[in-house]
Amino acid sequence: MTEQVLAKLAASHEQVLGELVEFASIPSVSADPACAAHVQAAARWVADRLGAAGPLAVRTIATPGNPVVYGEWCGAPGKATVLVYGHYDVQPPDPVELWVTPPFEPTVRDGRLYARGVSDDKGPMLIPIAVAAAYFAEEGRLPLNVKFLFEGEEEVGSPSLEDFITRHRELLAADVIISADGAMWRPDEPSLTVANRGLAALELTLTGPAKDLHSGRHGGSVANPLHALARLIASLHHADGRVAVEGFYDAVRELSAGERADIAALPFDETTYLAQVGTMAAFGEPGYTTLERQWTRPTIEVNGMWGGYQGPGSKTIVPGTAHAKLTCRLVPDQRPAAVLDAVVRHLERHTPAGTRLTIRRDEHGAPAAHIERDHWALAAAGRALSAVYGMPPLVVRMGGSVPVAEIFQRVLGLATLYFSFSTGDEDFHSPNEFFRVRRLHEGLAAWARLWDILAERPA
Repeated sequence: MTEQVLAKLAASHEQVLGELVEFASIPSVSADPACAAHVQAAARWVADRLGAAGPLAVRTIATPGNPVVYGEWCGAPGKATVLVYGHYDVQPPDPVELWVTPPFEPTVRDGRLYARGVSDDKGPMLIPIAVAAAYFAEEGRLPLNVKFLFEGEEEVGSPSLEDFITRHRELLAADVIISADGAMWRPDEPSLTVANRGLAALELTLTGPAKDLHSGRHGGSVANPLHALARLIASLHHADGRVAVEGFYDAVRELSAGERADIAALPFDETTYLAQVGTMAAFGEPGYTTLERQWTRPTIEVNGMWGGYQGPGSKTIVPGTAHAKLTCRLVPDQRPAAVLDAVVRHLERHTPAGTRLTIRRDEHGAPAAHIERDHWALAAAGRALSAVYGMPPLVVRMGGSVPVAEIFQRVLGLATLYFSFSTGDEDFHSPNEFFRVRRLHEGLAAWARLWDILAERPA
């Protein structure tokens, strides 16, 4: 890699930041039908930016949902081919009233750019596009063959992506996936993620009376769905935090002594962590450390419960229905459908008398995924990060889920290298999401070095 490319990237910092501000201003919320036009606008923005980067063959490909933006440059015969993945859709900004500045009016404060989607995933996915532009500007070519795949449905489970990848196997042929989605563990040192948990989800409704009833006239004589829901949800766990669903742990692969030792050796201070998240004590499945629970153990979490009157003042009713959303984080060998089957059976067996249970399963779950510790791309990423940060990266895992990694592994037979410059504390999915401006700059240098190192390996 020439010094001219690095110099070009350093000189482009303000330009790239300005592009990110423009990109993050688009409210591309895939979960909200009212934002459909904005999601389409974000896809056009990505396609235009890819096209402006250089002689990339760019096209926008329709799916049953939101379009995939695809681009490629395959002018390096004999060199490796990488497929760069990212997503241009974002989470809903709610609750909007908790944002210091409006979620789609990107604002820089204290070295941080605040906006919905700026860390997950617009900042990280813009970096490799800018790196491609710098290479084309300075050298007229890329050091290896690069394909880009940017989707617009990641935040709703990527329902169109598996079919897209299956139908476009030849188009997407590559040697490795590099994901701009994901996150490094912490902002203070570089890290490489070698595994992530999977995901399964469902929504349940308990129905009691046919309508809301006066709580004075009817209270105490019919089942209250909110009371019943609280009991049903509580039945999912034992008091110590272990999941109480029969069969939930049947397929779980236990950590080896070496894996536990590797996790224990990481620099993690639980007191500092608890202060960062604002809670008094750690809690969860007994027999495991906090990091082991976050990265390597399966969970059932209640994401929301609601029903009855929630307006100002009081309304004395027995509500007719109550609702909850559940998600399960999965570990290797757990399959989403089998886990949901076990959870559904538990809910059906424990439905309180006087209520009727209705369940809506999310069929777009994702198993856990990983990259082998000795994978050649992981070694290259370690060299690139060491060059930028002056220290070797930590090897960590991810508690969250990136469904596409397992799809790439299963359908294309390719491992996914996470190379995102977000960090886990940047409040993605929460109010006041931000992206550190310096991480944008560090990412530009690291992606350029990574491509150059990967180019040393023949196809």
